[in-house]
Amino acid sequence: MALEIKQSLKLSQQLVMTPQLQQAIKLLQLNRMELQEVVTAEMMENPILEEVAETPDGEGQTTAETQDQNADPEGEQRRDEESFIKPKAQEEQLVAGKDDFNWESYVEEYNSSSSSAPSMREINEELPSFENVLTKTTSLEDHLTWQLSMVAVTDQEKKLGELIIGNLSDDGYLNANLDDLARETNLELEDAEEVLKIVQNFDPLGVGSRNLQECLAIQARFMTPRHPLVDQIIENHLGDLERKNYSAIAKTLNLPLEKIIEATKMILEFEPKPGRSFHTSDTQYITPDIYVYKVAEEFVIVLNEDGMPKLRISPYYKNILASAQRDQNKLTKEYVQDKLRSAVWLIRSIHNRQKTIYKVTEAIVKRQRDFFDKGVQFLKPMILKDVANDIGMHESTISRVTTNKFVHTPVGIFELKYFFNSSINAADGSDSLASEAVKEKIRQMIQKEDQKNPLSDQKIVELLRTENIDIARRTVAKYRDMLGILSSGKRKKVI
Repeated sequence: MALEIKQSLKLSQQLVMTPQLQQAIKLLQLNRMELQEVVTAEMMENPILEEVAETPDGEGQTTAETQDQNADPEGEQRRDEESFIKPKAQEEQLVAGKDDFNWESYVEEYNSSSSSAPSMREINEELPSFENVLTKTTSLEDHLTWQLSMVAVTDQEKKLGELIIGNLSDDGYLNANLDDLARETNLELEDAEEVLKIVQNFDPLGVGSRNLQECLAIQARFMTPRHPLVDQIIENHLGDLERKNYSAIAKTLNLPLEKIIEATKMILEFEPKPGRSFHTSDTQYITPDIYVYKVAEEFVIVLNEDGMPKLRISPYYKNILASAQRDQNKLTKEYVQDKLRSAVWLIRSIHNRQKTIYKVTEAIVKRQRDFFDKGVQFLKPMILKDVANDIGMHESTISRVTTNKFVHTPVGIFELKYFFNSSINAADGSDSLASEAVKEKIRQMIQKEDQKNPLSDQKIVELLRTENIDIARRTVAKYRDMLGILSSGKRKKVI
């Protein structure tokens, strides 16, 4: 077979991820706070972008413009339609780099365009307020270091004590190996054990323990008066105590059940996590991206644009560009055009982001109306493909829109992804239920159970079948774990 060289032409289409498209995708998956940071950073880098100052008469408008729009509602609608058509045609000329581009008309049209979705500025509603008070609290490490400084120890022992304190978990347990800490400070293991005992006697009692048994035993030693039965249960029967198998403990120790229960009550007063009182996590406040209000019998969707800069293109740079064209200053012209393209893409991407979020939320409200009216138990099964088909977008776009976005509803604040969940078949083959609705039913059943005779997973399965929900026992156990609920044996209260 002979080899030969040929030339051929091939015409094909392919999707290229341009920087502008990457920016639009990135903005789509940002929440409101993250978007605000990106916009602020872009305004610092791009001098063509400027924020429209709000006035009492209108948002970035003069009083005359506002009066003119109120006097001519048909003209206002016509201008809104033109605002989405003209900038798009003008952008094509801008990208093509035409010199006869009408900058004055373009700037005026783009500055007058706005998002079609309603914003918080367009509705006179008082937002839910919150107050965040920042206070500085003493940490567990600071508290223990202060106590160590008042103990008469050698420099090596003090260094070991500081290492022990520095290797404590948030719950107050020692995470490091004492042998390694002893070698690091050139101390014998026996001496290191003595230093550890000194730390374990600090406040809070039990801090520096290596396991739960040691933690409870330290606290039992400081009981006044001492109770030998408590020490015995902690040392030999901690497993039965965890399973609440008090009869087995009583049988092994050959003691009445009443005495075992009395000693157990004392142990239950101990602190299994000594460092818990010093571990304070910062409260994470959620600012909703969307608000859903019920007005009469309809739901109104409002995008939260509070604190979000309203951008426009500065008309000042139109004069600079015109001057650069007259003087044939190529560098100035290229700089302004590059920054203008970047500003146009940012504004356009933000507008598209807001419209997409509005459309997705609107589709969710239509499909989950019973949820917004009655609560979590009426949540319906829904997947990304359902909403994608409703609004004519790809599933990946819906996934990006619903990531890290929260909506304020009449029944609480939820992440948009919360509304997408799997289905559970009904026992009679009728309409299926959402998994989140089933979880809520399980939670309510356990909340109303008799604490002395808690519901087992199998019993919950039987109760759910009476409500026309067909579910396996292992699925109930899985949902119970996801809800952070213990098994029936550990929920049982004997005392």
